[in-house]
Amino acid sequence: MPDPNQPRFESGRVVANRLELPYSINTGGWSNLVIPYGTVANGDGPTVLLIAGNHGDEHEGEILLMELLSTIDPSQVRGRLIVIPRLSVEASAADTRLWPDGTNQNRVFPGSATGSIQERIAHELATRFFPMSDVVFDLHSGGRSILFLPMAHMRLVADREQRRRMLDAMLAFNTDLHMLYSDVTGVGLLVAEAERQGKVVVSTELGGGGIVTQESIDVGRRGLANCLRHLGVLAGTVETRASLGLPPAIIAAATEEDDFVRAPISGTCEPAVKPGDRVSAGDVVARLYRPEEPLRPAELLRAARTGVVCGVRPLAITRQGDVLTVIGREVSAAELVG
Repeated sequence: MPDPNQPRFESGRVVANRLELPYSINTGGWSNLVIPYGTVANGDGPTVLLIAGNHGDEHEGEILLMELLSTIDPSQVRGRLIVIPRLSVEASAADTRLWPDGTNQNRVFPGSATGSIQERIAHELATRFFPMSDVVFDLHSGGRSILFLPMAHMRLVADREQRRRMLDAMLAFNTDLHMLYSDVTGVGLLVAEAERQGKVVVSTELGGGGIVTQESIDVGRRGLANCLRHLGVLAGTVETRASLGLPPAIIAAATEEDDFVRAPISGTCEPAVKPGDRVSAGDVVARLYRPEEPLRPAELLRAARTGVVCGVRPLAITRQGDVLTVIGREVSAAELVG
């Protein structure tokens, strides 16, 4: 009997697929969790897996992938696309970062075939979808908690050839800023498992702040299309920042704890910088007030190092330990592959 969860491809067509997993809940003891997605196949070329909605309050990538599925001309494809617009279906429906049970989908990889529903989703990706893919996209934004300058970003994998290919794909997004990041904020990431399997991994932070803007969607739309052309899975001319008359992109490394300015106390936060600003060590990047002591001056939060502001917290109500500002140290592409 054919496996109903195996992706189906038909040459020259966009095909609707569904990933279905048993999901016993209070209102449905024999229910399935359904994750709709689409595939496109035409000719020879790489297989590219595109995922959005890993976190439920990051809707920019979901919009881009739904648009891609509904508008793509299969004759322009060279290879195969697997497009999952909304991975954390219940979190996205609730417009929350985490699932209703509090699970972070992006902290459970590689998952388990017999674990929680989130672990089983991760297991399906890790054992079914990643192995058949050459490239894996994980499209994020800052959700409610961080407002980023729209960008593509990546982690520094150990394998130099894999790193070079990932760097080239990231730069093909042609955003003004790119960020290098690490596991400072936790383990079990989707990208970490895809990287472990040797895939070219492309990820993004397409704005955030709890809003979807025309700018973030436009940047994501242009960047995604150009990156797919760069990878050879979509027909068309590959643009570069030089061909667009733009200066070289800034690459900023936010890979250490000191690159994240955190709230030392709970309170009401005022950002003192915006994404894309350059700061020096010691500059004030946020002011934190205590509503319980309204006559007390704000606590000044300062940058630990010189760099570029990649993202800021847009929410005023702040809990002790929250990230207020992400500051990346400028690095060159040559440094990363040399």
